[in-house]
Amino acid sequence: MAYIKNAWYVACWDNEVKAGEMFHRRLLDEPVVFYRKQDGTVVALQDRCPHRFVPLHMGRLVNDAIECGYHGLRFDCTGKCVLNPHGDGKIPAAAKVRQYPTLERFGMVWIWMGDGAPDGGKLPDYGVLDSTGDFSTTRGYIHIDSNYELMAENLLDLSHITYLHDGYLGSPEQIGADQQLVENGGTLSCNRWMPNISVPRIFDMVYRRDGQPVDMWTNMTWMPPSCFLLDSGVHEVGGQRADHGWYYGIHILTPETEKTTHYHFAAAMPPGTRLSEDEARTFASLRRFAFESQDKPMLDAQQAAIGDNNFWDLKPVLLTVDAGPVRMRRQIERLIKQEQDVTGQ
Repeated sequence: MAYIKNAWYVACWDNEVKAGEMFHRRLLDEPVVFYRKQDGTVVALQDRCPHRFVPLHMGRLVNDAIECGYHGLRFDCTGKCVLNPHGDGKIPAAAKVRQYPTLERFGMVWIWMGDGAPDGGKLPDYGVLDSTGDFSTTRGYIHIDSNYELMAENLLDLSHITYLHDGYLGSPEQIGADQQLVENGGTLSCNRWMPNISVPRIFDMVYRRDGQPVDMWTNMTWMPPSCFLLDSGVHEVGGQRADHGWYYGIHILTPETEKTTHYHFAAAMPPGTRLSEDEARTFASLRRFAFESQDKPMLDAQQAAIGDNNFWDLKPVLLTVDAGPVRMRRQIERLIKQEQDVTGQ
């Protein structure tokens, strides 16, 4: 499968890469091992020794280098072999592994998998997750057994919450919601407005807690290749947005393989929201339940049904709610083709 390579992807939450330990994960069909140098900087290397192709994470850290656990070849933080303990110690020119640029921002480790020079300006802005901010945050991770584009469609088309998340994130009156697509500088937003509806459970908890009808909005923005920011909330019928009753939802997808996805998610609650510790845990658990026990089984089953078939070859029936997902898929195809045209691949 072809991927957009010249982009920043989230590899993991920053606390998953611990001092003195190695963390490994497959990203875009490539095995990667992470560790922290003694100064705390995150290093990402190809997780495959060029000698016998065993995973480097099965070895050990020696200062700022990885020693292969099979034959002791040692690779520094640039991926260069710096020690061959065998024979005359001569190091073959091919004894090196790829080093990937990384950044730590917003509590996440980002990785650049492309051949082009990393562009920090392409990093999505998730400043609401910064620990120095006024927002209270929660975060999580789920492994999804489906292609990342299927998960991306799930996020960009939120008409499904009436059915899949009824009683949690959705309510029956959301059917037929006014929907607007907005393209801006390469991003795509799908904005839905739902006036005078019964309040979904999760929003009743962060708003008035009286079960009365509300006006609700879900504004989801996609930032290529696979980052999303949701602005969603409620206010009184005919009223105005308050300092509570809403939150930002962060949803970030990183392809593991053609049929599996790393899903990192977070929520940022505005300063006006006042939740007890028990309520904050309930809020986080409700969101995780919706993602893990409702979205994931559906997506996993969807991928199993598609199998090895090309999505478009199956001739999917398209509805009005598919306008955003179709536009997103076409933009991904264009970006991949642009990269392939430049590299000649």
